[in-house]
Amino acid sequence: MSVPIPTSSHWGSYEVLVQQGRVVGVRPDPNDPAPSPIIENTPDAQHHPTRVACPTVRRRWLDNGPGADDRRGAPDDEYVELCWESVLDVLAGELERVRGDYGNAAIYGGSYGWGSAGRFHHCQSQLHRFLTTLGGYTGSRDTYSHAAVEVLFPHVVGARGAHDLLRRPVTWGAIAEHTDLIITFGGLRVSNTWTVSGGRAAHIAEPGMREAARRGVRVVSISPLRDDTMAEMKAEWLAASPGTDTAVLLALMHVLFTEGRADTEFLERYTVGADVLRRYVLGESDGVAKTPEWAGALSGLPAEALRDLARRAAAGRTLVNVGWSVQRARYGEQPLWAGMALAACLGQVGLPGGGFATGYGSMGNYGGGATPGGLPTLPQGINPIPTKIPVARVSDMLLHPGEPFDFNGRRQRYPDIRLVYWSGGNPFHHHQDLTRLSRAFGRPETVVVHETHWTATARHADIVLPATTTLERDDYAASQGDVRLRAMPRAVPPHAEARDEYDTFAALAGRLGAELAFTEGRTSAQWLAHLYEKWRRRWRQALPNFAEFWEAGGVDLPGRTEDETLLGAFRADPDSAPLQTPSGRIELYSATIDGFGYSDCPGHPTWLAPQERLGSQRSQTWPLLLVANQPSGRLHSQQDMGAHSRSQKVAERAPIRLHPDDAAVRGIGDGDVVRVANDRGSCLAGAVISDDVRPGVVQLSTGAWYDPSGAQAGEATCVHGNPNVLTADVGTSSLSQGCTGQHALVEVERYAGEPPPVRVFTPPRTTTASS
Repeated sequence: MSVPIPTSSHWGSYEVLVQQGRVVGVRPDPNDPAPSPIIENTPDAQHHPTRVACPTVRRRWLDNGPGADDRRGAPDDEYVELCWESVLDVLAGELERVRGDYGNAAIYGGSYGWGSAGRFHHCQSQLHRFLTTLGGYTGSRDTYSHAAVEVLFPHVVGARGAHDLLRRPVTWGAIAEHTDLIITFGGLRVSNTWTVSGGRAAHIAEPGMREAARRGVRVVSISPLRDDTMAEMKAEWLAASPGTDTAVLLALMHVLFTEGRADTEFLERYTVGADVLRRYVLGESDGVAKTPEWAGALSGLPAEALRDLARRAAAGRTLVNVGWSVQRARYGEQPLWAGMALAACLGQVGLPGGGFATGYGSMGNYGGGATPGGLPTLPQGINPIPTKIPVARVSDMLLHPGEPFDFNGRRQRYPDIRLVYWSGGNPFHHHQDLTRLSRAFGRPETVVVHETHWTATARHADIVLPATTTLERDDYAASQGDVRLRAMPRAVPPHAEARDEYDTFAALAGRLGAELAFTEGRTSAQWLAHLYEKWRRRWRQALPNFAEFWEAGGVDLPGRTEDETLLGAFRADPDSAPLQTPSGRIELYSATIDGFGYSDCPGHPTWLAPQERLGSQRSQTWPLLLVANQPSGRLHSQQDMGAHSRSQKVAERAPIRLHPDDAAVRGIGDGDVVRVANDRGSCLAGAVISDDVRPGVVQLSTGAWYDPSGAQAGEATCVHGNPNVLTADVGTSSLSQGCTGQHALVEVERYAGEPPPVRVFTPPRTTTASS
């Protein structure tokens, strides 16, 4: 007889079915209108052989001591199991050595979240709090998902406007009621909306899209993938060549300007730089008019289709959405800025259901309301070390200590990192050019990782500490804009010797004389109650105490809002509610950015031709454009061994979709193992032939566990199908230095002979300390 136990994850709330201490099944939360199939991964992942069972230390590090080692991550690495007391003593001594010899800035606190949806057992917060109590660390800023948004938009609409753009977008209900047309660059991919940082009590994006379609909202999807928008929305598909979105946006503005359809009154009252933008669009400043014919030659879209779209946009309430995927490419700031400029030219910024957005179809809480009152959060403390790097520049930092780099108008230098400490997140999923990243991980003297499973990051570590999963500890969950704070009671005992990160850090802090500063005298259970009660006291209305909340299994979040407009107060009176920009207006031309002198990010929206683009010089050698989008079978790389993720594999490898014409030319059939390659690396994948992919484009989602086991034999850099062996490790621009992992030019060929086995789901060789 199995017992249902409620839980929450980044992919939603559901129940796990537990029998004799093991998860034997799952079932959706009955209150979720659109549960994610990703929950089906949980049973296999929870008890998989790749679970880290004991504290382990890499044999070469244990025998030779700390030091740079370019063999970190080698498939033949051996690990030695130690008892908890011994490994904590070793790690405490190593932290003391690095701090004493090099200072706290030599420690990189590399956690990038996503380890758990829980509010307390949030790996990033736990690690950063611990390192702060020791005197600080070098950290990172911004995200792999939307760094260009985070850095650019404070210049364009001010800090508060940028915050609201990401945190308080127009709700799907307002779109259904007020919007006539959505023009979405990068589609509205439903599978992306299954996940939210912190989880979601109920998935609302897919029902919101369905209701918008039912109410007659029209959608134009500008994407290389037809199914970037679900069939029920009956979207018009404009299959633009990837990386040409800025050109398309400029051409739409060209039509508005030349046909007298631009809202000049709005531009004059609410923006600065419209005259600069207009001269550029019309070709008066550079001699190149950004006509539909000009954009059509770049994008492959018919010029008349672009003229018609611009006219339709001006004829009704239009929402311009630029998805996060679009800005995850070289010059990713430009389509964002051009999208806001188009919305301004239409004069619809600040109107219900109109204007500009970035994130619909990118995350499940986008358009699902806001919780401005905040959520329970573990304080991380104030890091006394000011050094931070853009999160996507970790390889540069490790490989080039002391070298200068540009970021958002400042010239900075990379710190000299001697110890990398990672808890939660997997850079061998998020990062680009994994061969380079592996080489970068060989440079520090010590790498420490807390992990639940033997991921590629764990296999690049010297000290690996086993961590509990979400199902092995008590916590509670909620995300920004959520409707309910939900209890997450422990469902099963910890695996083998796994411990909560909190207990591990508390024990380390005790050895380093900082236990009280880290724990404040509280256990995990006491912290859960303390953080909840602290949050509860913010509200004047009656909320249940912690014991009542836990017994009930949750509480509805107070103070929640569902906004109909973005920048509505500014629209109503720009003088009394100015934006936090130098002009107080929307900056279609930014003198600040222009003053930085960045050739890769000028002072207004500009077409800059990326190398990773069809028609470029590089494409003569690598003729297919690979789109490395987010997977639908899992969250990032999490639970890749789960049933739902495995069901999508082809020949046990990640599926790659090709257009029938491209497959036929190369003699590739459905189900074939193919080699995908460029000058950065290669991977093996399983072919899926589909006309939902634009000709000249192939689609290989991220998240397959990185498996370099066949590299030495020349089979492939990754035999499992991780596209980040192919992507370039270069920033979006000198402004935001964001991730550019969305596009890569490649060639695809049928793999001849028997493909090598996938070995990544076999744990590394481990021995005991006595053997």
